[in-house]
Amino acid sequence: MTHAINLQHKFDLFHEQWLPKVIAEMNDYQFKLARLQGEFIWHSHADTDEAFIVIEGCLRIELRDGSVTLNAGEMYVVPKGVEHRPCAAQEVKLLLIEPRGVANTGDQGGERTAANDVWI
Repeated sequence: MTHAINLQHKFDLFHEQWLPKVIAEMNDYQFKLARLQGEFIWHSHADTDEAFIVIEGCLRIELRDGSVTLNAGEMYVVPKGVEHRPCAAQEVKLLLIEPRGVANTGDQGGERTAANDVWI
């Protein structure tokens, strides 16, 4: 790759929500963009932490013992094994950082599971 990745340009390429898109890899980690609105399902990732970086909007990550609210320019790392549920009253644009192959629904699976390794 001989050019910078423009996040806004990448966001302009898709409008689906809750379906992360890979924009880069570093070692075994993927950088994924996602658009979110509404409530996701409760889930956890037994083997990995998950980093959420809000690019635009306001994201609330519900945890069983509280919640964390993230605004544009803020990030939070959900530790491995911690059950969580992302929620957004209005659309949020965010960057996820997690190992290659991690399912967005973690240990829950089901119909909201997005395909892995979808690049834009």
